[in-house]
Amino acid sequence: MTEITDTTEVPEPGGSSEGKRPRKGGKRAKKGPMARLALFYRQIIAELRKVVWPTRQQLSTYTSVVIVFVIIIIALVFVIDYGLTEVMKHVFG
Repeated sequence: MTEITDTTEVPEPGGSSEGKRPRKGGKRAKKGPMARLALFYRQIIAELRKVVWPTRQQLSTYTSVVIVFVIIIIALVFVIDYGLTEVMKHVFG
């Protein structure tokens, strides 16, 4: 009978390979703090250009919906608070 053995060697975790050098921070380590700050702001502007901004009509619609919702929640909290206050007055005199 023939035995089957696994001869594949797995490299140790954290160990470096023979032909590779460890990285030293990549591209960011080569730039100074002002260059990195400038890159950061350029990336912010690039991301803001991708944003789909609402039209004036959409913005006014969203704003009115939020205001109406807030008024409804304020009224609901007021009614619950007033009702609990009256119940406490009735119970404790």
